[in-house]
Amino acid sequence: MNGRVTGLTGQGIVTDNPGCEPHAGDADDDVKEAAVSTSKTAPTAPAAKRDRTHYLYIAVIVAVVLGITVGLVSPDFAVELKPVGTGFVNLIKMMISPIIFCTIVLGIGSVRKAAKVGAVGGIALGYFLVMSLVALGIGLVVGNLVEPGTGLQVTDAIKETGQAQVSDEALPPVDFVLSIIPVTMVSAFTEGQVLQTLLVALLAGFALQAMGRTGEPVLRGIEHIQRLVFRILAMVMWVAPIGAFGAIAAVVGSAGLDALKSLAVLMLAFYTTCFLFVFLVLAALLRVVSGLNILTLFKYLGREFLLILSTSSSESALPRLIAKMEHMGVSKPVVGITVPTGYSFNLDGTMIYMTMASLYIADALGTPMSIGEQIPLLLFLLVASKGAAGVSGAGLATLAGGLQSHKPALVDGVGLIVGIDRFMSEARALTNFAGNAVATVLIGTWTKEIDKERVGEVLAGRLPFDEKTLLDEGEGYDAPAADGSSEPRGDDKELAKA
Repeated sequence: MNGRVTGLTGQGIVTDNPGCEPHAGDADDDVKEAAVSTSKTAPTAPAAKRDRTHYLYIAVIVAVVLGITVGLVSPDFAVELKPVGTGFVNLIKMMISPIIFCTIVLGIGSVRKAAKVGAVGGIALGYFLVMSLVALGIGLVVGNLVEPGTGLQVTDAIKETGQAQVSDEALPPVDFVLSIIPVTMVSAFTEGQVLQTLLVALLAGFALQAMGRTGEPVLRGIEHIQRLVFRILAMVMWVAPIGAFGAIAAVVGSAGLDALKSLAVLMLAFYTTCFLFVFLVLAALLRVVSGLNILTLFKYLGREFLLILSTSSSESALPRLIAKMEHMGVSKPVVGITVPTGYSFNLDGTMIYMTMASLYIADALGTPMSIGEQIPLLLFLLVASKGAAGVSGAGLATLAGGLQSHKPALVDGVGLIVGIDRFMSEARALTNFAGNAVATVLIGTWTKEIDKERVGEVLAGRLPFDEKTLLDEGEGYDAPAADGSSEPRGDDKELAKA
């Protein structure tokens, strides 16, 4: 341009004459304007401290303490609060299907090579199988060493309770595979079946991938829907203290302390086994493969662990795990496939639980199993647990159903652990969640679908997670870096170029 805009007046725009040098006063004004503009746009440190969601999780801790108190002081009243906790967990489950669908479709739809998705799925399933066997093996060793059920007496009432736990909902392997296919595409969302939603999302993602540029408007629309769903989830999280209070109060009120004394050894052994699995096996894998400290990762996921502890349900943290893994730097295809699939197939805590509970029941009934009997039973339970994925109370129902099919004489002893099953479900849920979080990082590393620099920044706290939206700002882009740039990550680069 030959002229330069210097300001606005009531008569119109004032410009310099063509070819003239800029005035010194104008230069000073430009510097001042630039300084003002910079001060308005530059990020400030206190802005990050305005996040008030940390008060929410302090409230959850207070609610848990109050719930335990109410459960001990007024058990009958506390039991009546169970629908409060159930209602909150149902609110979270309501969001799981749309979040899984959006995450997988966006992840797969933005990848140009379908083989990459197949590789991720194959590695994930192979890893899940190996880790399930490892969890079963650890539970087997500890259970045989501790022998917590020896010397207990089983009454007729306990036998009846055990028989009542045999659930018809746990499906045989063939029927389980067929149940993954929904009646209609919409019913996958209305029935709340995670694996059905996963199948529909995979088909939609591959279809959009094959459509190329034609499918890009659909991808953008789904991305907007994802932001809406996560914003609704962020709103739901504000009732977490109420849900935690109701859930904990009901558990303590129904079980009480007296019911726990005779089973303290089993609980202690189970919690110890889960601890060893997480902080020895998973921690070693994470350090060797990804070079990360598991405590640092768990600190990043601290709010999710607190949510699981208060609700005894790992599903309550599934949507947040998806959002946080993507924010940390794992690519969308890896997160979208690994996390939902892991919630059905990577149940490390459940594997340990079924191993120790089976040995406990056999010892309590006075019919301890030899190693030759234990291994076939546990392998059977390994398969049976996949058929009960997503069933309410799946741990206890799967155990009873598996024993009924493989060794019916042991079903009478299931009633022994009914009183503490809910307390043990917390350790199951925490271990399952930890296993899926570590699995996502490991599979991202093996497939080279993880931004290691971003992982370091996020875990160091320099790129905080947005608790208000549960998503990074921008469409297909990471949160702005320290220099203010916003670079697409991984496969999103290909979509951004289009």
